[in-house]
Amino acid sequence: MSTDPSPSLPQEKGHILGIVETAWKRGFKVQVPKFVLVQILLAILAVFPASAENKIDIHETELGRVQVEHVLGGLDHPWGLAMLPDGKLLVTERPGAMYMVDPENPTLDREVKGLPRVWVKGQGGLLDVAVDPDFAKNRTIYLTFSEPGPAGTAGTALASAQISPVGLPRLQNLKILYSMKLKTKNVIHFGSRVTVAPDGTLFVTVSDRGRRKRAQDPFDTAGSVLRVTKDGGIPSDNPFADGKNGSPLIWSIGHRSVQGAAIEPATGELWTLEHGAKGGDEVNRPEIGRNYGWPTISYGVNYDGTKIGEGTHKEGLEQPKHYWDPSIAPSGLAFYDGSEIPQWQGNLFVGALKFQLLSRLTIKDGEVVAEEQMFEGEYGRIRDVRSFPDGALWLITDSDEGEILRVTGDK
Repeated sequence: MSTDPSPSLPQEKGHILGIVETAWKRGFKVQVPKFVLVQILLAILAVFPASAENKIDIHETELGRVQVEHVLGGLDHPWGLAMLPDGKLLVTERPGAMYMVDPENPTLDREVKGLPRVWVKGQGGLLDVAVDPDFAKNRTIYLTFSEPGPAGTAGTALASAQISPVGLPRLQNLKILYSMKLKTKNVIHFGSRVTVAPDGTLFVTVSDRGRRKRAQDPFDTAGSVLRVTKDGGIPSDNPFADGKNGSPLIWSIGHRSVQGAAIEPATGELWTLEHGAKGGDEVNRPEIGRNYGWPTISYGVNYDGTKIGEGTHKEGLEQPKHYWDPSIAPSGLAFYDGSEIPQWQGNLFVGALKFQLLSRLTIKDGEVVAEEQMFEGEYGRIRDVRSFPDGALWLITDSDEGEILRVTGDK
C-alpha cells in the first residue's frame, strides 16, 4: 500500500466543528473557558485550510490498482450505510444514533432525530438501514434494530419511516413492520440486514439469538430470512403464507447469525452472509422454503472443538455457495455494479471483522469460483460493504473511531 501525501487531518471547517460538537454532545467535557476553545479552533483552521484533500491510500489488487479514500472518521461502531438519491449518506451507529453525511463536506453535525427506542447491549443496538427505491417520492427508509421487550428482554425488529423534507433530518411516521415475538435476555445474534427485492418486498435477515434450536423451528422467526411487504404485510407467495406449516413471514430457515444481504443485479436473487461458530462462515443464496441446515449441519465446530450437529451434509438441507474455515467473521455483502472499477463488475464483496479484510468473490453460473482477499489489517474490522450509484464501493469500519471509506479505480 502507498499513501497519497495529502494531509490526513480534517480538511474543512465544518468537519472540525462537527467533531467538536459531537464530542461535546457525547460527554467529553473540556474544563477550559469557551474563549480558549475558540482560539484553539481558529489556530487549527489556520494550519489546515479548507482546500486540503482527504487521505487516499493506493493498493495493488489482482485486477489492477485501486484507491481507498478516508471520507469520514469519528463514528461510534457504525453498522449500516445507505445512499440517498442526492448522494448523501445515512450511517447508523450501533449505540443508537444515525447521521446524514454529505460526502463532499463530511461532518457529524446532522444527526437524524426521531429514531425508535433501541436496546443497546452486547451485539444489540441500531443495525441496518436501507433506502426505498421511490425515496424521491415517498422519503421512506427502513431500519433494523434490537427492540426492547418486557423484563429486560429484546428481539430483532424492522421499522419504516419518512425523513423530514426540510430542516434538520428527523424521522416521521415511524412504523414497526416486524417485531420478534419471543424476546430474550441474550445479548448476541440479532442479525440483521434489510434489502429491497426487485418486486418491492423486503428481505430481512434475523439471527438465531444464540439459541440454536430456534433456527430449525419454522414457526419461530429467529434464525430465518423473512420476506414482508413494505407495510409489514405477508406476501401471498411466501412459502408458509397460510401459516399452517410455519410462520407466514419466513422465506428460508436454518440460519445462524446473518450479517450480510444483497440482491444480485443480473438475476434479482438474494444472497446472504452468516457467521459460523469456530469455522463455517457461509455465503448462501436462500431459495423459497429451503432449510440451510444450522445447527443440524455446519462446516464449523463448537468453540471447545467438539462437533456440531450431524456433520456437513444431510439430505433435505442446503449447502452453502461458499464457506470459510477458519472463520473470517464476515459482515456486509454487496454485488459491485459500479463504473469506477469495471473489472470488478458482477463480483460479490464481503467484509471481515476478525481477519480485517475485504474479500472479492467471483461468481459464475450461480457458483463462487474464486476469491481474492484485500486490505488485510489495513483498516480494522470491516462491518459493511455497499455498491452505490456513484460508481464506488463503500466500506465502514467497526470501532469506537469507525470510518467511512470509498474505494475507486486509481486515477
